[in-house]
Amino acid sequence: MTIIKEAAALLEAKLGSSFEDLTIERLVVGLFFTGVKLSNGRGGICFTPVKELPEAVCCPTSAGKGFDPTKVNGSAVRAILESRGQGKPIQVATQIATLNALSATVFLDEGRGGYLIEEPRDALDDVHLEPGTRAAVVGAMVPAIRKLKQARVDYSVIEKDPRTLKGDELAHYVPAKAAAPVLHQADTVIITGATLATGTLEEILDATNPEATVIVLGPSSGFVPEPLFERNVDVVGGVLVKETDALLDVLSAGGSGYHFFDDLASRTVIRRSAQS
Repeated sequence: MTIIKEAAALLEAKLGSSFEDLTIERLVVGLFFTGVKLSNGRGGICFTPVKELPEAVCCPTSAGKGFDPTKVNGSAVRAILESRGQGKPIQVATQIATLNALSATVFLDEGRGGYLIEEPRDALDDVHLEPGTRAAVVGAMVPAIRKLKQARVDYSVIEKDPRTLKGDELAHYVPAKAAAPVLHQADTVIITGATLATGTLEEILDATNPEATVIVLGPSSGFVPEPLFERNVDVVGGVLVKETDALLDVLSAGGSGYHFFDDLASRTVIRRSAQS
């Protein structure tokens, strides 16, 4: 089972009969993030994998094949999560956003679901770098790279597009296709949750040193954490959407995390050792 399927099955078990009644009330596919609002008012978001959309550049008429976003509103969450054609990037982003909204239901409406959730807290605060640490960042996350620079440790940035790096960061660039040996040698690995939307997270975790400290963070990774913990992730950093409609309005206007963090969505941390 994939991470998405495992999380969906876990959420169905936790939510019980209410899972069957929930529908998608609103879908927004923004430039940076895709967001959904459930019929119970809870919201979730996911990175919009724009670079995985060849039809956005060359052939927009093919975008509707296999996944029609005009038919999402009113659909049962089960239908969204079980829909076929999971290779469609917007469909995957919608599924992940739905998982995050369902997880917000567990975290906020079901007594935290047995999880010890710290909020507001940035998962990067859990990155402790000792001299001699070899670190790898998957995805050109500016705050993570800044932290590694300040710590003066040996680090690599694994990224598909080197244009996202600047100046001296290019000396640390590792192409995604050459990531496996770097991940295996790293003591600390920081992974953007956006890799789930691009379909690469499981491959990355498989290549990571099982003894490394692994942190997965970002708005896309705000779902129930067991599927990640079972793959040797130590810390999961996500977000909890607090003002669903306002946040979706921001996304529809092309907003990014800088426009919704803290006011509309709270950063969260769940640790593997702290799960009850």
